[in-house]
This record gives sequence, C-alpha cells and structure tokens, in this order.
Amino acid sequence: MSFQHQEINEFSVNFSNNQENEAFRDNYVEFFGITRVRKGTSINEDIELSESIINDAVAMDAGFDSSDLPDYSLGQKNIFGQVLRPKNSEKYANFHTIDWLKDLLKDKFRHRWLNNQKEKGNWLDKVEAWYDAFSGWFLVLLIGLGSGIVAGIVDIGSGWASNLKSGFCKPRFWLNREQCCWDSVLMTFDKFRNPECEEWVFWSNEFGMNNKTQGYFISIIIYIFTSVCFGTIAAAFVKVFAPYASGSGVPEIKTILSGFVIKGYLGKWTLLIKSIGVILSSSAGLALGKEGPFVHVASCCGNIFSWMFPKYGRNEAKKREILSAAASAGVAVAFGN
Repeated sequence: MSFQHQEINEFSVNFSNNQENEAFRDNYVEFFGITRVRKGTSINEDIELSESIINDAVAMDAGFDSSDLPDYSLGQKNIFGQVLRPKNSEKYANFHTIDWLKDLLKDKFRHRWLNNQKEKGNWLDKVEAWYDAFSGWFLVLLIGLGSGIVAGIVDIGSGWASNLKSGFCKPRFWLNREQCCWDSVLMTFDKFRNPECEEWVFWSNEFGMNNKTQGYFISIIIYIFTSVCFGTIAAAFVKVFAPYASGSGVPEIKTILSGFVIKGYLGKWTLLIKSIGVILSSSAGLALGKEGPFVHVASCCGNIFSWMFPKYGRNEAKKREILSAAASAGVAVAFGN
C-alpha cells in the first residue's frame, strides 16, 4: 500500500491508493466548495496533483460537525483566487437512490451563505436572499394553479368526448351536451335526466335514420366504434410517446418520494400524454378513475415548476418536499371535481 500526505495551506489532505480503502472513502460527503478526494488508480502508482484536484482536495467524514468548517459564506476565495459559492446541483444516475445527507448538508450551507449575503452583501444580495425565502410559497402556488388548470381541462375534455359517442352540438361542435342546451328555450330531459334540445343532434338523426330500430343499431355501432377508437388512441400515445404515462402512477410516486430516481417519469411529455390519455380512457368507458392519474399529473407539474427555483430544482432532497406537496394537490383536485 502506498500513502501520501499533502499540506495545502491550513488543510491537511491524505491520499491513499489502496483499493481496500474505497469503502471507507465512500463515507465522505460533499459540501459546497469541498468535495471528496479523487480515488487513486492502482497500488504503487503516483497520484498526480493538478489544480482541479487541489481545488477539491478537502474531504471529511459524514459525522463531522459542520459548524467547525471554515466560513466560505461571503467572498471567500480558494487557493487559486476563485470566489466560492454554494453548489446545489448533484446529478444522480437513473434508477439510483439519492444521498439524503449530502443534499441536506448542501442546502444547509446554501442557506448559511444566503444569510450572510443578506447581512453583509449589497441590495441585490438581499433581494436574492428574500426571493429564496419566499420561493417555496411561490412554487406551491404555481403547482396548485397548474394542477387545477390541467384537472379542469381533463374534466371538460372527458365530458365532451363522452357525449361525442351519442351525438354532437350542431351550431357549436366544441360544446358538450349540457352546454349545448343551456340557451335552448325548448330544452327537455329524457328518463336519465340528460338534456335534449334542437341544437343537440344524435348520430342516428344525422344519418337520416328515422326508423327507431335502425336508429338504435346505428347509435350502438357508433358508440362502440368511438369507444374503441378512444382506447386505441390512448394506448398508442402511451406506447409511442410516453411509456411512463401508463398506470395510475401512485406506486411510482411513492417510490420517488422515498429517494429513488426515475428519470423522465415526471417530465413534460409524461404530463401531456397522461392528461390526454385520461381524457380518452375515461371517455372510452374503461374501468379506471382519475384520482391516481391526477396525483401523477400534479407531481409532474411540481417537478417541472421546481426547475424555475434552483433551491428545489438542483437539490433532489429539497425537490421531494415539493413533490410531496404536489401529490397532495393532485388528491385535492381529484376529489374536488
């Protein structure tokens, strides 16, 4: 085993290229401006110290008291004269778990840096600190608005597509059956309490089937045909554009909240195809509900909006706080429809 010791100003850094120490080195955590030492290559091979290695050379055990660290909060520079700022981002591989301790400690240092900015910096630094403090409230407001808008579109769209299986509004095609008859002075109701008016045209009447038996069979054929088309289109969209949009999404959301990384599961394409798929699937008469999909849709909104706020978008542990709130918003809009 070879062992090297390097003194860098007030820091003492130990390098070991013994592969048995790899597990010990995995206990190190990364702070802003302070990252784990690069691993050695093989036994008896010299470790080359470059500027990038020296810059990231300080490492300490996860159980170390973070209050004993030197103050890198405001304008402090490293040995190369570079101003240190908190590092929020950490990229995790797909289907891996996040490092909760590392991300939470990064957020602690980021918060400490902003507090010192607010006390010692100029007015722009104070605005940045206040913006960071209120960013969580702004973010949950955007998630609530986004989830409500998507849920409203899904609810209106599914109602329109369901009515389309029996007929259409002749003067205004985009209205469902109830909306089409709102302004009619001759509106009546059938035995199922569905509105009937001159503006609403049944498919049997559109095809000129005045005979009751023929009109019944034409209505049944169109009803089955449109239902099959809706289900087929929904399945094709999910298969081609967003495979993660399948299912309710609740088990996967619970897995993500526990710290598991599934890239693309909360992306914009998943949000779009999931919303369209819920409209088409519920209109097709499939045995499914909106509660699970709305939790998934709201979580997608939370993930997308979180990238507008680096405090949450670049820290996976903090992002899961927002995803928890987003999942709650999804439940709220599902039972509020």
